[in-house]
Amino acid sequence: MRGSRTTCLKCFCQFLDYETPKVIVVKNQNLGIIYRLVQLLIIIYFVWYVFIIQKGYQAREMGPESSVITKVKGISTSEVPGLGEKVWDVAEYVKPPEGGSVFTIITRTENTALQTLRTCPESSSAPTAKCGSSGDCLPGEMHMLGNGQKTGRCVHLDNGTERTCEIFGWCPVEDKSVLSESLQKFVPEFTILIKNSIHFPQFRFSKGNIDESKGDYLKMCTFHPLTDLYCPIFKLGFIVQEAGENFTELAQKGGVIGVVINWNCNLDLDPSQCIPQYSFRRLDPPNEASSGYNYRFAKYYRQNDSESRVLIKAYGIRIDVIVHGEAGKFSLIPTIINLATALTSIGVGSFLCDWILLTFMNKNEVYSDRKFDKVWKNQEESKTAVTSCTDLSTQESSPVETSNGIQL
Repeated sequence: MRGSRTTCLKCFCQFLDYETPKVIVVKNQNLGIIYRLVQLLIIIYFVWYVFIIQKGYQAREMGPESSVITKVKGISTSEVPGLGEKVWDVAEYVKPPEGGSVFTIITRTENTALQTLRTCPESSSAPTAKCGSSGDCLPGEMHMLGNGQKTGRCVHLDNGTERTCEIFGWCPVEDKSVLSESLQKFVPEFTILIKNSIHFPQFRFSKGNIDESKGDYLKMCTFHPLTDLYCPIFKLGFIVQEAGENFTELAQKGGVIGVVINWNCNLDLDPSQCIPQYSFRRLDPPNEASSGYNYRFAKYYRQNDSESRVLIKAYGIRIDVIVHGEAGKFSLIPTIINLATALTSIGVGSFLCDWILLTFMNKNEVYSDRKFDKVWKNQEESKTAVTSCTDLSTQESSPVETSNGIQL
């Protein structure tokens, strides 16, 4: 019991030991070169990268509040077999028309005309559509990739030998014989106005990508990355070209193009130096089976108390306007934190050199004997005084008499 109590006291005493660094000058040029080189690299890292490149003296705010308004202008034509030329304007080829940050410009359509609600053969490309007899067609069954509800009859497809299940739905169904129209003759010349306003609430800073002081200059300008960054009017052909895509191929199958607006604002400078940077890239994978972009919508008509429609499968170029941003301004707190970190990191050189010294150069423990010393405070005034925690082991074998004559 007495031994365990002494051991606990010994550990407690060791916990209360104070360690202080000891300065030893080692006359070794190789070690000195390593030490100064590590210090130099740390200083260069903090001065060049942390303070100059990363601007570690600034408080930063990521992701500004943003508003995007778009407007498309242009007219194109298409050839309609049997009907001649058709003119397309903004009201027809821009979906949706609200002018938000995501919109589509239609470049090609496939039309299935004069559909009415009635019975007709299912398309042969639909799953479970082909049949050999009416027993293969379950009445009331519908497939999610089909075009209607099965009636239970197996009928010939287009008076041919192939047979499919009869359905009730919008007939005739969409198939390969649809009427195709291409608008891409004038589409590359369409212009897109992208009006963007951003706000950094932490710094109470707002700015837009249009120079309002120039009046009606937007009616005459187009965007140029070198001469006019405050004219956010882009030709669609320019956007596709900057994204690295072939316009003809993209217009045929459709695709998604991202217009990225990046605001990197150093608010320690004049606000005029906060300039939007534009970049363009394709967002959908072009080489996969599901590449391209299309959707369907219908135009409805009512004649002789019956409803009919034209089903339109539209291929187009979808534009996604994406806004990124970061603002920075001098602040005392990050400056102090990064300076303290830099001064602390310089000590890494001492740690590395100590490790090399004691691990690879410590022959016969010459350096460790000089680096580590143990110092005890002797207390000779009282017989009960313990000169060091390590002396506890010697006191276990001999009792100590106190001033009261009690043995411990």
